[in-house]
Amino acid sequence: MHTLKRTPLRHALAAAAFTCLATLMAAANPNKTSIASPDHRLRVDVSLKPDGSPVYTVARDKRPVLDESNLGLVRADADFSKGLSVVSVSAAESVTDRYEILTAKRRVNTYQAERRVLHLATADGKKLDLEFQVSNDGFAFRYLFPETDAARHTLKDELSSFHFQPGTLAWMQPIAVAKQGWCQANPSYEEYYSKGVPVGTVSPTGAGWIYPALFQSGDSWILVSEGSLPRGFCGSRLRAESPDGNYRVGFADPREIVPGGAANPESTLPWTTPWRLVVVGSLKTVAESTLGIDLAEKPAAGAAAMAEPGKASWSWPLLGDPSTTFDVQKRFIDYAVEMGWRYTLIDALWDTQIGYDKVKELADYARTKGVKILVWYNSAGSWNTTPQTPRDRLLTHESRIQEFDRLKAMGVAGLKIDFFGGDGSSMISYYRDILDDAAPYGFALNFHGATLPRGWQRTYPNLMTTEAIRGLEYVTFEQANADQEPTHAALLPFTRNVFDPMDFTPVVLDKLPHTERKTTSGFELALSVLFTSGIQHYAEIPEGMAKAPDYVRDFLRHVPSVWDDIRFIDGFPGKFVVLARRAGDTWYLCGINADDTARKVVLPLRKLGFSGSGSLIVDGGQGNLSFRQETVSAAGKPVELTLEPQGGFVMTLGK
Repeated sequence: MHTLKRTPLRHALAAAAFTCLATLMAAANPNKTSIASPDHRLRVDVSLKPDGSPVYTVARDKRPVLDESNLGLVRADADFSKGLSVVSVSAAESVTDRYEILTAKRRVNTYQAERRVLHLATADGKKLDLEFQVSNDGFAFRYLFPETDAARHTLKDELSSFHFQPGTLAWMQPIAVAKQGWCQANPSYEEYYSKGVPVGTVSPTGAGWIYPALFQSGDSWILVSEGSLPRGFCGSRLRAESPDGNYRVGFADPREIVPGGAANPESTLPWTTPWRLVVVGSLKTVAESTLGIDLAEKPAAGAAAMAEPGKASWSWPLLGDPSTTFDVQKRFIDYAVEMGWRYTLIDALWDTQIGYDKVKELADYARTKGVKILVWYNSAGSWNTTPQTPRDRLLTHESRIQEFDRLKAMGVAGLKIDFFGGDGSSMISYYRDILDDAAPYGFALNFHGATLPRGWQRTYPNLMTTEAIRGLEYVTFEQANADQEPTHAALLPFTRNVFDPMDFTPVVLDKLPHTERKTTSGFELALSVLFTSGIQHYAEIPEGMAKAPDYVRDFLRHVPSVWDDIRFIDGFPGKFVVLARRAGDTWYLCGINADDTARKVVLPLRKLGFSGSGSLIVDGGQGNLSFRQETVSAAGKPVELTLEPQGGFVMTLGK
């Protein structure tokens, strides 16, 4: 049987057929609007129910992905969730964007989508625009109040939902209850994920589920998130309860605020909300998607990152607060020099245990060695009781500028800012105030104890990374956390780290100070490639690194900080993952096995366009720092590799 090849003519015929079909459907139902992806595999249908409430459905390859899901907002002065009518619908418009970013999994990205806008109105004439964009890897929608009004308006509620089919499974992180946890520092996006649970499962914290949230429905994988979070809007989450698998957007807890500030969104008009975005496709589609960055707010005209991605030495995770001394930090500068890393991070209490003048001395010393200094700050005001200092110096524009001037004069290159207070609109504005004020100084920024950045790294090129994950520090705290690390790490490339840089602070090759490590050294080495972060803070200390074979140290010297491409090879959330990343002409492969039994993986190296030989580093036996290096060839059949239980590998394929 002959098949029609994918030619420009075929795409033109398909587009014409879809346009004709959409026209016929619109004639039959004038309140229904369809938007298809450029490849016509994904379709979103938007309509009004008899009561004037907007809804949508989603299909992939003509099979349902999302059942009837809700749309709409409730403003304090008007209800835009029902009683609406369609004033007009824009013609389909092709959207294309091409951009470069240094803190993501792909340096140069091209976004293509089809866009339509529904112009809606309430019975008394108040206007709401509903904008949909559908790309080959997913879709997104947002709301716009187009009228002009200098008075401030407040959103009371959002009706947007994602209604999954029966039998769908979910991998989601519950959000912690506000003002709970150590020193009332929650929420900080640092809980363990519920893995493969049926949709409709209630959040164990009762406070909801954070983004990105991953779902499997038949042969489709769906990742739900939020993008382009503006000043004056709160960070949202999925509500704790999802009857019939219908997950509704929820606003921040009223306690997640800068004291005296607002929790719910507030703005003058016109007013545009964040994107609600959904990746739809295979697991490969999810792992390779940049949709959350594609839809992020573009940087201001002329804005460019004066900070550079890189790797950092860091004493705190294995040595703790007592290591924040002049002599230890000087030793870690020398460690960064020996490893060829760009940065050294001086953590909490530097202001009291070292002092401003001596930190300047360290910065001067580091500069002579080609290393830059990062310093830690406590963002907190009265919203929590975290005691680490310096504290309270970033709370106002005036105090920030005073501190930033002082740091710049000292030769400091960037700040790690910790212990934020959640997702209320006033707290989101505080994040953006810091980003705005720091940008002219060129400081590399890293937010810890923080919310998901939701694409801010594109809007602010100096934002290198954000924690927003239960990272390695927890592995050092309690054995239960160390036991969880393998499955937790194998989930993150499909959830937290899909769009946004993640400061997990990976790689302990030797031993942990208070717990027994459950991963192999090969597993830990693989995290240096597996996780994306503009600045990658390595937890291993000089003494542990010195025990590693020369070829392992050499790998960590040269592993890139900026990636040109990514390929998903194999994996399953929480079980195992194999990825390939390219920097220039060199491919770096990595893989981890979270299971307690060995796993075979197949590496189709020729599919990467590579036919030469490369270097493999894999676990070499029992105990810490046990590695094996060998040469592999891509000239023949795919390479088969057996991963040890909780083991891993890295491979370099260079020209």
